[in-house]
Amino acid sequence: MTRDRPSLNLYEPGAFAAVDALMATLQAGMDNSDADTYDAMFADDIVWGSPKGTVLRGHAPLNEIHHQLFAKQVAPPSDFSVTEVINPAPGVAVAHIGRHARGGGFSEMAMYVLVERDGSWWVAAGQNTPIAAELPTGVRA
Repeated sequence: MTRDRPSLNLYEPGAFAAVDALMATLQAGMDNSDADTYDAMFADDIVWGSPKGTVLRGHAPLNEIHHQLFAKQVAPPSDFSVTEVINPAPGVAVAHIGRHARGGGFSEMAMYVLVERDGSWWVAAGQNTPIAAELPTGVRA
């Protein structure tokens, strides 16, 4: 049985502005090696998936990991860019934001789910994945 597929994007300007604000916050945190700035829009009960299969819940443990990563300078100087955004429900945005290493080193893509609550936008969930130069044989992106 075939059924029509809906288009879900509502195009609320606030959702797209929230994604731009998140990208700017991530960039400021990266540029200043400041985990607190980097995580400023992360909700207290954020759910986060790492590329190694670990899932954690909560701002505090994720922020602690980001403090460690910044202290060890794991990620090279990078630029962030919004790759794609969809606004599938009122007060919800799903975005892919890339972190692109400036002169070599690893880059990554992250998916963020943002939710508006009481006039502020918060990241409710995220998942980051390193950008691989090659995919496994027979796999297309």
